[in-house]
Amino acid sequence: MKGNIKLDGTDRKILEILQANSNITNAQLAKEIGLSPAPTLERVNKLETSGVIRSYHAVIDPASVGLGVSTFVMVTLKGHNKENIEKFIKAIKIINEVIECHHITGAGDFILKIVCADISAYQQLMLEQVSNIEVVDSLQSMVILSTFKDSKSMPIPG
Repeated sequence: MKGNIKLDGTDRKILEILQANSNITNAQLAKEIGLSPAPTLERVNKLETSGVIRSYHAVIDPASVGLGVSTFVMVTLKGHNKENIEKFIKAIKIINEVIECHHITGAGDFILKIVCADISAYQQLMLEQVSNIEVVDSLQSMVILSTFKDSKSMPIPG
């Protein structure tokens, strides 16, 4: 977020509605929050320019596009220094199958979420790309068997 913006009840309602349906028209959004379209659009623009709303995306079902395997991979680097972290981040950003990368505390240094067509594709990705990043020391993979909650909506504090 670019700056810490003060959110009122209307802003929070806008964020909740847009998280549930970013395709809603401005007219429908205005009706749902009880404002006219012009101030509604002004509020949405303010939320966008301030960085509260970063972007809008379609949420795709991985299996429907042939991505049948999802994993979490804990990565430990050879040394946890700035240079190694920067090398790792640069390398991981160009691997399309890595859909999330988080710098973490605890046993590992990073946790990745990876999607692949199948186990063979996952194995190939790990052998040929992820494990070949020069600063990677160890990898611990966890295959996701089932997902019971995968919300992209942020709880908006009141």
